[in-house]
Amino acid sequence: MGFKKPAEIAQASVAAGTAKILINPDKLILLGFLAGAYIAFGGFLAIIVGGGTNADTLGKGIQKLLFAGVFPVGLMLVVIGGSELFTGNCLFPPLAVFAGKAKWNSVFKNWAWVYIGNFIGSVFVAYFLATLTGLLAGDPWHSFVIAVAEKKVSLSVMQLFWRAVGCNWLVCLAVWLAIAAEDIIGKIFAMWFPIMAFVAMGFEHSVANMFFIPTGMFAGADVSLVQFLFVNLLPVTLGNIVGGLVFVAGIYYYLYLKDAKE
Repeated sequence: MGFKKPAEIAQASVAAGTAKILINPDKLILLGFLAGAYIAFGGFLAIIVGGGTNADTLGKGIQKLLFAGVFPVGLMLVVIGGSELFTGNCLFPPLAVFAGKAKWNSVFKNWAWVYIGNFIGSVFVAYFLATLTGLLAGDPWHSFVIAVAEKKVSLSVMQLFWRAVGCNWLVCLAVWLAIAAEDIIGKIFAMWFPIMAFVAMGFEHSVANMFFIPTGMFAGADVSLVQFLFVNLLPVTLGNIVGGLVFVAGIYYYLYLKDAKE
């Protein structure tokens, strides 16, 4: 079972980032829609499994582990199936810029189109597949999704920001490790552990929150649109950018690409 060494991962990531910047906006929107939907599928599954687990009987840690253990299916669909996820793109296009293969204005355009697509895809699943189907209408799931949404808007800006930094540090490491793997099974294992870890620890993922919070709002959570967009989503998005851009793209560029460029 072969795998790429870190320096080879870095080179492959630059190539991936350069390719992503060249994708047309119409395709970015559609690819973003798919990624948003895929992450929402992972979140939906996590609610069904984790939300249906009695924490009082099995323990809160086991409930978190079960919730987190199935969530990674979303990123597996994104990476192996092919789509564009905002959090992952906090790694690849910036690496292309650091390596001199792209400009920052192209990165910002990529982020904007992908983010919009992610939002549409996540809310689509939240409304049409999680709400209108009635699959979360009964307890314990109904109460669970409301509690999740209300908790996410009750945290402070600093709590959300730093939880988001930790989240995308691990998410970008997951896709970094997936690039290292040369086969599908290797990619699945490479992604599963970091994603399971960030979810179990309680970190914040902007695209996942585009599913979790609207699902709770549709179920009757005491959450306003302003709270969703500005109290939670804004600081989480900024933290996700820092987590991927600084702690993965920036550090690995310095370690494995900077000297080669010079």
